[in-house]
Amino acid sequence: MGVEKEEETLGHQCSMASLLVFMIVISFQLVSIWLERLKKRGPKSAEVLQLQGEIKQLLKEASSLSQPSTFAQAAKLRRLAAAKEKEVADYQESHGQEMKMSYGLHLKVLFLFKVLTYFVLVCWFWGVPIATISQQLVQPFGRVLSWRTGGISNNNVMVGIIPWLLLSTRVSKLACRLLKVENRFR
Repeated sequence: MGVEKEEETLGHQCSMASLLVFMIVISFQLVSIWLERLKKRGPKSAEVLQLQGEIKQLLKEASSLSQPSTFAQAAKLRRLAAAKEKEVADYQESHGQEMKMSYGLHLKVLFLFKVLTYFVLVCWFWGVPIATISQQLVQPFGRVLSWRTGGISNNNVMVGIIPWLLLSTRVSKLACRLLKVENRFR
């Protein structure tokens, strides 16, 4: 009875540890994707949004002046809109490089934090099974998955931290890619 209860506790601890590691891995993946999107989208300040609104308004007014007698006034509005577009482009160029460098720095810090976290997880769970999977489910890969954890126990493969991190990383990237594709269709 005591051995059975010990195995149940070990299985519960393994499932919690594997879930914790997977959640850490997927959170790193989501933050990385979020930073990449911010970097690609570029900065949007209140000044730029105001200028873009003024440009739209000027072009709208210019398009409403379609009479030959108001051609000069429409041309003047279009030139004013073009000047404001150039101002927006200059502003975005000057501040865009600064922001992209900032996002690049954030991505580097995230990468270093990710490496440090993975190192801590490997040290913490080294030689300890992080998950148990039925041997029939992972028949040819049992030895690879149980690297440094003691192998097979009671027809269950003991999964080590390094294979679990690799597997979790691949699954989280695939899940994020599928979610990204799904969001495009909405």
